[in-house]
This record gives sequence, C-alpha cells and structure tokens, in this order.
Amino acid sequence: MAAGGSAEGVQSLDRAFLLLELMADAGGEVAISRLAADSGLAVSTIHRLVRTLVGRGYVRQLPSRRYVLGPRLIHLGEFASRMLATWAQPHLARLVDVIGETANLAMLDGDRVVYVAQVPSRHSMRMFTEVGRRVHLHCTGVGKVLLAQLPPETARELLVQGGMPARTELTVTDPDELLRQLPAIADQGYAVDDGEQETGVRCVAVPVPGGSAAGAISVSGPAGRLGLDAVSRAVPLLQSAAAALATELGRDGGRPAG
Repeated sequence: MAAGGSAEGVQSLDRAFLLLELMADAGGEVAISRLAADSGLAVSTIHRLVRTLVGRGYVRQLPSRRYVLGPRLIHLGEFASRMLATWAQPHLARLVDVIGETANLAMLDGDRVVYVAQVPSRHSMRMFTEVGRRVHLHCTGVGKVLLAQLPPETARELLVQGGMPARTELTVTDPDELLRQLPAIADQGYAVDDGEQETGVRCVAVPVPGGSAAGAISVSGPAGRLGLDAVSRAVPLLQSAAAALATELGRDGGRPAG
C-alpha cells in the first residue's frame, strides 16, 4: 500500500513538473485545453495538479481562467542561476588556461541572453562583460547559437520582439538574413560573433547539450589574438567543456514520461 502511494506521488511530481515546463515553453498565458493537448494528460488530472501549484504560488490563474508561471519560481530560478554559475566556474577556468581568452556562460532570458558566469583572461587587454548583463541575441555568439537550437518560428518571434539594432557595421539587422544562417550554425555546432557586437572583438560559442536552448559557453577576445585558426582550435575545447557541464547537471535532453 505504501509502495503504491509512493509510486503515485512520484508520478504526480513528474506530471506537475511537465506542466510547469509546458507553461514555460508557451511563453505566456496558457489554457487548460492547451496543456491537455501538449501533455496528453486528462483535463481532470491537470485541474488537480494546477490547483496544487496555484496554492503553492508556482502558478497563477488569470481572470481569463488561463494560467501563467507564478512569482515563487523567481526565487528558485535566482538560486539555480547562482548554483549554475558555481558549477560552471571550473569548466570556464580550464578554458581560460588552455585558450587564453575570457570564458563565459550565458543563458536565454526571454528575448535576450544573460551572462551568468565568467572567468576573465589573464591578458592585460581582455574582454569583460558584467555577470548579469543582458544583451541582444542577433549580434552575439551565445545569442546566435541559442537561436539555432530553437524552432525557426520561435527564433523569428524572439528576433522581432527583441529588435535587431546595429551595434557595428557588421551587425546583421535583417531577421530573414539571420534566420538563413541558423541551420548552418546548428549543423556545425557553434556560432561566431565576428565584430558584430563590438568592433575588433571575436567570440565563438557552443550550446550546452540538453535538448533545449537553455545555455551556451563561449570564449571572446581581440580579433587579432583570437584568429580564425584559434577559433577552429577552440571549438572542440568548448564542446568538451559544455558536454562536461551538461553531464554534471544531469541533462540528457529528455523529459519525464507523463
């Protein structure tokens, strides 16, 4: 009896997390009918689980009777981001040791990308981006490599929503042009910002494996020092670091069965 109750509790927990992930994927308000279609769960099951999540503050019900993620998740997200930065530090430090340039970890944050961890280069002339800074997706290596992990319609929506201002003469400001580049970025497994965010600066970024556009690792430095040959040598090192971080985080790209 106890074992059966425990199994039922684990299944309910799996399903509750699935609903939270589906609400996040929806990017805004979501109806019970949409949750039922996307999850395959019965409407009665969803109502029961959502009532519990609302009671705990993890979900809010709007006057329209649609649902959004609740404010209590903000605290959990902030703490998780701090822990992610802690776990990433040794991987970034090893990249700096081997490549010699500043290493970063960034995450998708709405229609921007936010830097959550950094280990600076030891060179006196080095790139520095404040941890917590949010930047545009279209002109950064981390932004482009994260866009390449998304469905094209989602990538377009984020580009239009966030805007594509020209940061330098090399910035791509046309969404169609950038969207045409994304399949090649996805295929090769990395993206390069070649003076598109800041003149004279080159950045190469790879996604952290896990089946989503959650995070990316990059190195950045003066273009004269981080030449194209150096970029080619950096890519496998970045991919190895990203895979190691993903393993440490236990990310396998899958979702619990509902």
